[in-house]
Amino acid sequence: MLLPEEFIAYTRPLLGEEIFNKFLSTLDESSPVSIRLNPFKADRKCVKICEFDSQVAWCKNGFYLNRRPNFTFDPLFHMGLYYVQEAASMFVHQVIQQYTGAKQPVTILDLCAAPGGKSTAVRAALPNNSLLFCNELVGQRAQILVENLQKFGHPDVIVTNNLPRDYQKAGVDFDIILADVPCSGEGMFRKDPNAITEWSLLNVEKCWRLQREIIRDIWPCLKTGGLLVYSTCTFNNKENEDNIEWILSELDAEILPIDITSDWHITGSLTTSLPVYRFIPGINRSEGLFMAVLRKRGETISQNQTKRNLTKKKDERKLYPSTTHWLVPHCSVQQCQDNETLLAIPNCWKEIYNRATQALKVLHAGVMLATLKGKDIIPHQSLALSILLNKQAFPCFEISYAQAISFLRKEAVPLPSHLPKGFILLTYQNIPLGFEKNIGHRANNLYPPEWRIKSTYLPEENNTIIQI
Repeated sequence: MLLPEEFIAYTRPLLGEEIFNKFLSTLDESSPVSIRLNPFKADRKCVKICEFDSQVAWCKNGFYLNRRPNFTFDPLFHMGLYYVQEAASMFVHQVIQQYTGAKQPVTILDLCAAPGGKSTAVRAALPNNSLLFCNELVGQRAQILVENLQKFGHPDVIVTNNLPRDYQKAGVDFDIILADVPCSGEGMFRKDPNAITEWSLLNVEKCWRLQREIIRDIWPCLKTGGLLVYSTCTFNNKENEDNIEWILSELDAEILPIDITSDWHITGSLTTSLPVYRFIPGINRSEGLFMAVLRKRGETISQNQTKRNLTKKKDERKLYPSTTHWLVPHCSVQQCQDNETLLAIPNCWKEIYNRATQALKVLHAGVMLATLKGKDIIPHQSLALSILLNKQAFPCFEISYAQAISFLRKEAVPLPSHLPKGFILLTYQNIPLGFEKNIGHRANNLYPPEWRIKSTYLPEENNTIIQI
């Protein structure tokens, strides 16, 4: 793999000869393959990893596989039972778990969240009743983020499509902000060859300037005493240590350590004595990552002082179609309508949701229950994959592997004649997959067309990656 001469001249002395040579030796190797189980759908004590190699040391639900299977043809992947994620990125689970150990609910923002890997890792580590905002500026990437969060199935999530500075008007103050900022991508050279062709010293400069702008814009939204988790997937100190020192001096922050063990082989700072954390291919079984945790200094501000001047949204008590039985009993939610979508918003953060919708472009929140079309109430795919779904609310039909792949291609799965007309919940391995509408002589597949498998290939046997 041919690297830019300027990159070599800059990075070799930064990493040191030994580490740089180990990094070089990995560039022509295949990237490690790893997955992270969704603990809300797949208990690791009850799951067998079929291609198991070893566990990811810094994430209890992370596992290396001994080969790269075709994830596209595993229905359990589409159902959100696991997420395919590069191992170093799972380190955020360790960080969030360490700093939310008191188990008090927190409000957290994943600022640059697409495609959703770190968001789902964070959500799995948070205390109950915590609220996770996931934001993505680029519209197309934001839709992918929505898809992955809906497949993950946790209700305490809001997905937005905004600039960082838009959050200053939202009336929401965060206990933790995760800023996995856009970067020059030096740590992804092995996985993404395009990162090599796009790399230049000019791009590095553009990146560190943009990163500071992003942090400056979101800093007012972090509570006093709140935490900023800063990360990149690059090596150079301009986007890493230099930016951390800028945050410390210009924004009045202090840096905090992360609990690690020596057998994780995480590299510290290359230019300072700051407690920062680097994953380097050749040293770690992963791609490249840099991470640091900072706390916002200053006097504690009362909650009343931090709220922005927003018009109080009226508590609308509309009469919605009765769909509360679609969710598990004793589920504390409030129904509300967003255009033609019926939502279930957990009561514990309904007020925050109301404030956020006045200033932010909200793409997803809580559980999307149904689409309203005239008098029809059509259950949403988000409901089928939600951990709050009440399976007993719908007639269920268990389907085979081949039928599941057919359904995921948005092909109609024939239904037996004994099933009633109306909405049928299809299950695979007794786990909800999605809805069809039985109209008697045929069935309509309700799977979102933008999520469908486009390939016509069908494996001869079940593409089993995990067993429940």
